[in-house]
Amino acid sequence: MKWLVLGMVGLVVAVAVYVRLAPTDPAQWHEMPGAVTNRDLTGGAMRVVGAGEGGLAWMDEIIRATPRTEVLAGSVESGMVTYVTRSRVFGFPDYTTLRASGPQLELYGRSRFGRSDFGVNAARLDRWLKAFAERG
Repeated sequence: MKWLVLGMVGLVVAVAVYVRLAPTDPAQWHEMPGAVTNRDLTGGAMRVVGAGEGGLAWMDEIIRATPRTEVLAGSVESGMVTYVTRSRVFGFPDYTTLRASGPQLELYGRSRFGRSDFGVNAARLDRWLKAFAERG
């Protein structure tokens, strides 16, 4: 029994280390689908919102202020930015790409590991959009 418990603990530690240290290829995650619509996905979510002048920079500020979130690739100046946000306990990465598309902002959040994100990306995008609406 003792070995079983130690084996399980070792497995959990190994998975946690892999999740935190696995390399991320920005070319794989710094992309957007051809058509972004307001919808929830099995492992993520998409949102589109009217932004107006300076909307991309405002949303970038909101996203950068989110705990455990950093820029993976892109910039406001280029019109598209991808961020990685890690979960608090295990550090699971979720990737969100923000793109200016004319007068609109497109947001595409998705998880890297697992089939389902349990609605985490949709909830995060909705929180950011609520803060964006309250700001402007």
